[in-house]
Amino acid sequence: KVPVLILSFFQHSLNSGIRRYHVAPVLCQRAKVAMSHFEPNEHINYEKLEKNINIVRKRLDRPLTLSEKIVYGHLDDPAKQEIERGKTYLRLRPDRVAMQDATAQMAMLQFISSGLPKVAVPSTIHCDHLIEAQSGGEKDLRRAKDINQEVYNFLATAGAKYGVGFWKPGSGIIHQIILENYSYPGVMLIGTDSHTPNGGGLGGICIGVGGADAVDVMAGIPWELKCPKVIGVKLTGKLSGWSSPKDVILKVAGILTVKGGTGAIIEYHGPGVDSISCTGMATICNMGAEIGATTSVFPYNARMKKYLGKTGRADIAALADEFQQHLVPDSGCQYDQVIEINLSELKPHINGPFTPDLAHPVSDIGAVAEKEGWPVDIRVGLIGSCTNSSYEDMGRSAAVAKQALAHGLKCKSKFTITPGSEQIRATIERDGYAQILRDVGGLVLANACGPCIGQWDRKDIKKGEKNTIVTSYNRNFTGRNDANPETHAFVTSPEIVTALSIAGTLKFNPETDYLTAADGKKFKLEAPDADELPKLEFDPGQDTYQYPPKDGSGQHVDVSPTSQRLQLLEPFDKWDGKDLEDMLILIKVKGKCTTDHISAAGPWLKFRGHLDNISNNLLIGAINIENGKANSVRNALTQEFGPVPDTARYYKKMGVKWAVIGDENYGEGSSREHAALEPRHLGGRVIITKSFARIHETNLKKQGLLPLTFADPADYNKIHPVDKLSIVGLADFAPGKPLKCIIKHPNGSQETIMLNHTFNESQIEWFQAGSALNRMKELQQKAS
Repeated sequence: KVPVLILSFFQHSLNSGIRRYHVAPVLCQRAKVAMSHFEPNEHINYEKLEKNINIVRKRLDRPLTLSEKIVYGHLDDPAKQEIERGKTYLRLRPDRVAMQDATAQMAMLQFISSGLPKVAVPSTIHCDHLIEAQSGGEKDLRRAKDINQEVYNFLATAGAKYGVGFWKPGSGIIHQIILENYSYPGVMLIGTDSHTPNGGGLGGICIGVGGADAVDVMAGIPWELKCPKVIGVKLTGKLSGWSSPKDVILKVAGILTVKGGTGAIIEYHGPGVDSISCTGMATICNMGAEIGATTSVFPYNARMKKYLGKTGRADIAALADEFQQHLVPDSGCQYDQVIEINLSELKPHINGPFTPDLAHPVSDIGAVAEKEGWPVDIRVGLIGSCTNSSYEDMGRSAAVAKQALAHGLKCKSKFTITPGSEQIRATIERDGYAQILRDVGGLVLANACGPCIGQWDRKDIKKGEKNTIVTSYNRNFTGRNDANPETHAFVTSPEIVTALSIAGTLKFNPETDYLTAADGKKFKLEAPDADELPKLEFDPGQDTYQYPPKDGSGQHVDVSPTSQRLQLLEPFDKWDGKDLEDMLILIKVKGKCTTDHISAAGPWLKFRGHLDNISNNLLIGAINIENGKANSVRNALTQEFGPVPDTARYYKKMGVKWAVIGDENYGEGSSREHAALEPRHLGGRVIITKSFARIHETNLKKQGLLPLTFADPADYNKIHPVDKLSIVGLADFAPGKPLKCIIKHPNGSQETIMLNHTFNESQIEWFQAGSALNRMKELQQKAS
């Protein structure tokens, strides 16, 4: 039986604007078009979107961008919400939640801890992160099911108990599944993965978040987002030849850099949009995560309508046609910044190594690599991933491979293929693409993330061996794909990866250079051409979806107290009402510090449901400015150097609070909230940086930490690893009010610097309560 406390909470919630799961259909009596065929009773509510847009347009008295229409169309209170781009915090009502299996563990553990009986919005779990690439699709999938049985069982049973749909291992990558089944024009979806913006290729506002944000939405609590600025990318001309949608975002990344989109939505518009397929638009939106953007979006058009029809959602397309005026930008709308790209002049690009914004034309990369001392011989080419695994992507790669085979050639480099979903896998097998890619030397991997996220049991090199790989992935941080810091990873389109893998070298430009056929004759590859969608219907492949039961209250969710993979959560301690005095500095980080540096993936993924175990990877990839080494910091109490997690645990044991000092764009990359949970679990209180990546800053706030930035970035140089820090003024902690930091040097001298923050009133309450989850429980108790 549902406890009286929870019933009271829900009764109060209805009166205060918090939704219940079964309320959503009531709001949509006119349209009666399901969001997804997996949820026939959950309907698209364009009428509410339209009503909210009209309220906001009247208030603002100006034309709206597309992203503004969708975001403001999901406001909790459109009549009273304060709206100012880049400044105010919006309270929003997203339509649905999606979680991948690595982040879903902690999200569901937090939801269980909340005490709520069922999710308030349609939600899904997708098993894609825990499958290691080793021998090939079927073998790797069987191995993953065996190794991860405990975790998969937890996610399946938790999904059944709390009303969450469950996509079994082998289903495919979360973002491809969302595009095929859940995204639609005008939807607002939040997902516990940084590449959730992939759904913008279908005209949705799809935003990557941490698990605690997802818990808010699943609990029916209005979700907070800083009102985004809007960067417009105007596309003119038409893609042709070797140029592809991937080249659009590779070019944009080179312009904006890894933090140029922070706090903004990237909105593509202009006549060039219509020359890009729906899945191509998804590719562009997907990799917008690499420039720090809140999300990216394209306006509804005929290419989206075609894709919706082919994926069994013609009824959604017909409804979108009726409401199209709300699914495109208003004429005369204003952007905060505008970038213009002529697609007719756009050349194939390749970005890297070590950062996704280091852009080069493919024609130049060979010479640049030789000049920089990067290996030009390509050891492995890898295509697929959530960014580029569509039917069109596989078809264009197969078109390149087919030409090589016709001339008696195979790949000189090792070559792997990752289908994005079971539907894509089954369809490319039926239509012959998979066999062509095998014939040219490729190995078809499981429908999963695999090497893109470090799930790659790579055997062809030793760790520390300098080498080059080329991928059609989105991210290429140091050591990300194979845990080897000397792997130089380059990101490009699937067809360029295929061509370079055949040639075996970065010095090959398929637009101009010739290959030597088996008979000794020279030939040049023709630019690939392929259907954007299959001529026949998609082959759905195996049924891999588990529906949540109508009533899951009797379902048991098992978490063993002796498990090494799963651990129930204990509440974090509440703020004691005092200033944070005499904190030690765990590490002063030098240079780039992504979430991969803070909480590594790869082999550590198996501990994503066990906070104490995964905390043993805290900041092991970050470079200590004191000695230029990774995972080696001075213990201020013993003066001995040791691993970062061990030092943090020692401080915690001794009851000493500590801080981290970071550089620019701290927390860039993945949405993984473990990068915030771990420092909080091990006694951290404050992270002070020059600037933060959006998702990570929010994740830190959610877990009761203080993410602060230097009022003067040059003050980064005033703090030394041996100093002690005090944050004063917390008793008067208020939005927009800077905090003071007193730096105490070992020689007895001290100086004061100012620190800025972006906390609003409710986020200050998270800090005071110890975490956002603690605050949620306080509100439940108050409601009862």
